[in-house]
Amino acid sequence: MKRFVVAGLGNFGSTLAVELTDAGHEVIAIDVDGDIVDRIAPRVAKAVVGDATDSETLRRLGADSADAGIVSTGDDITASILSVLALSDLKVRDTYVKVVSLEHARVMHRIGVTEIIFPERDSAEGLAKRMGGNALLKYVSLGAGFSIQEMGVPDQWCGKTIRELALRQNHDVTIVAIHDVLKDRITGSPDPDAILMDSDTILLAGTDEALERVARIK
Repeated sequence: MKRFVVAGLGNFGSTLAVELTDAGHEVIAIDVDGDIVDRIAPRVAKAVVGDATDSETLRRLGADSADAGIVSTGDDITASILSVLALSDLKVRDTYVKVVSLEHARVMHRIGVTEIIFPERDSAEGLAKRMGGNALLKYVSLGAGFSIQEMGVPDQWCGKTIRELALRQNHDVTIVAIHDVLKDRITGSPDPDAILMDSDTILLAGTDEALERVARIK
């Protein structure tokens, strides 16, 4: 079990706090809005009204022993920066920050947060990839031009084994999992001699350029 501090309990912060709790972790949730805190209190280990930009407040809540901090303070970029600095003062190892603009993202990058989360942009990019590709189901950017995508098996690949297709050599991508939709069974690191079926979907990893080329295969 890990301990997380979630600063800012809007839609993103509240949802994340509950999901982490449901996954079996300890969550300390903090916001300046008492009504929001009251709503989430039954769903997390600790929910308090407080100022997440103050390191002493965070220390009293136990944030100094947290594995990670998540900052989601909405449009208040100043509060976002100060919350990150407060977590840094407490030696919290990892900080994840929801940003609302490119300027916000640049500031967070400069002060060295672990990961920048830009929900609106990331959702738009994923939707664009799905709309623009052939049979593309899901898209997850891993940064630096590398992604994981889920797609249906192209007709040209049906009935062939992974070994026969030699995807790394021919397309510069790797199948990391196969989802048998009919049986709702997912196989990670699949056998190279596994035969791809038209009822499967495949999870591919590779560069954005390579995955874009594969998505155009019929």
